[in-house]
Amino acid sequence: MPIKFTEDQWKVFELLLSRQEVLSIREIVAQTGVDQALAASTLNHARDQGWLTIEEKEREELVLAEDALEQVDKGLPERQALALISKDGKSKIKIRDLVGDLKSKGVQLNEVIKWGKIRGWLDKEKDEIAVLKDGQEALENPADDEKAIRLAVEINPRTRTIFLDELASHSIDGNNVKQLLKNRPTLAKIKPRMFRFVELTPLGRETLKKDNIHIIREKTQLTSEDIVSGDWQNIQLRRYDVTLEAERVYPAKIHPLRKIIQEARKAFLEMGFTEVVSPLVESAFWDFDALFQPQDHPARDMQDTYYMSRPNQAHLPAEEIVERVKLTHENGWETGSKGWGYKWSADRARQVVLRTHTTATSIRALAENPNPPRKVFCVGTVFRNEAISYKHLPEFFQVDGIIIDEGANLATLLGTLKEFYYKMGFKKVKFKPDFFPYTEPSIEVSGFMESRNRWIELGGSGVFRPEVTEPFGCKVPVLAWGLGLERLAMLRYGITDIRELYWSDLDETKEIALCL
Repeated sequence: MPIKFTEDQWKVFELLLSRQEVLSIREIVAQTGVDQALAASTLNHARDQGWLTIEEKEREELVLAEDALEQVDKGLPERQALALISKDGKSKIKIRDLVGDLKSKGVQLNEVIKWGKIRGWLDKEKDEIAVLKDGQEALENPADDEKAIRLAVEINPRTRTIFLDELASHSIDGNNVKQLLKNRPTLAKIKPRMFRFVELTPLGRETLKKDNIHIIREKTQLTSEDIVSGDWQNIQLRRYDVTLEAERVYPAKIHPLRKIIQEARKAFLEMGFTEVVSPLVESAFWDFDALFQPQDHPARDMQDTYYMSRPNQAHLPAEEIVERVKLTHENGWETGSKGWGYKWSADRARQVVLRTHTTATSIRALAENPNPPRKVFCVGTVFRNEAISYKHLPEFFQVDGIIIDEGANLATLLGTLKEFYYKMGFKKVKFKPDFFPYTEPSIEVSGFMESRNRWIELGGSGVFRPEVTEPFGCKVPVLAWGLGLERLAMLRYGITDIRELYWSDLDETKEIALCL
């Protein structure tokens, strides 16, 4: 009795019969043009009949960052340091002598030490960095990961990818490449890919001979013409199996960080807050002085600030406001405080900075209208000269807010923040005492990050000190907070590295679930 197949089903078997080698399902779909779901169901049925075998195999793919080749061409930090140290035939150098050269090239010392040690090229000996034997050899020879990156671009210039098991044929150690790049996402990622390989059995080759096959047409419904003409005998009605794997559809979606920003804005608006804005480039007066941060105290340096060289001077607000802030710093003015006890400088207050926190926006709003009751918030970008890591960036988003109210207290603050995080979908939030120069008491907000099984800092909060509020004519309690939004996104989406939010990985962006 002949075996009935549709035209598309027979295309799959015809291809397998014409080949002696093993084929992947991806290759079968590409070469036959058959729908992937149909091909998969056809092959699964044939496997159940014993006509073929399907073997699953995982392969690891090296997926380059967009600028990976440019980084290698320029020289990775450890290779640049290796060249600098060995420039005059030296084998070691004082760290202080190396730092200046590295800085001029935009290279961070901690990156040099980290990757130099991992590669076995460099070692830190007290205040020196020494070149090891492997480092000497590396001066003349590219490393396996550098060769793999160049090869991926050469072979697949469009996708900039290569499978690790393909590297051996090019005299590159795939395992070594994996070890060097698995924790270096700014260069490349190692992604597992599952492949299913199909091979006909002897029974399959015997059963699927052309003489045993009857090709039928497949339709979704019969027409009157099919019945009258008798064609219905050669037509098979298509079965619909809702359990079959279908092609994934990726509709347009908002970037996950943008979604968090929108939700934060919506949460505060629903809580009765008014949104305010202020410039990214700010005067030191509003960023520091107005918040009672002294000009000659380490608190000023805690922010690791970016100071502008052009323009380098800003206009100060009204003279009476400046005078009150000045006196508050010097002797406490009328706040009951002793101040910081130093000579306040208007020139330092005129310095121009990239704002280090959106609290500068909050204090501007307070100065504009100090009368209670009032609730305002701001969402914006802030800048800090921090070393980039899995939880730190030099530029990030912050949501800041204040409540001006005669009855405001610490319980009001904690309740407000709990309500905000509840609206954002977070349950594991805790508060602990902290220190900030412009709030007393001060509270640190932390959230539990499931993906790293640890608590991470989300932001700071507290009650503005009288030295902050009274120079602007406010005599009632003012509650304030500044919360990082990237870290909220990490908690929401299970992201382990804050940098992933800014990588141009379209696959991950497409697949991330926003309805959480």
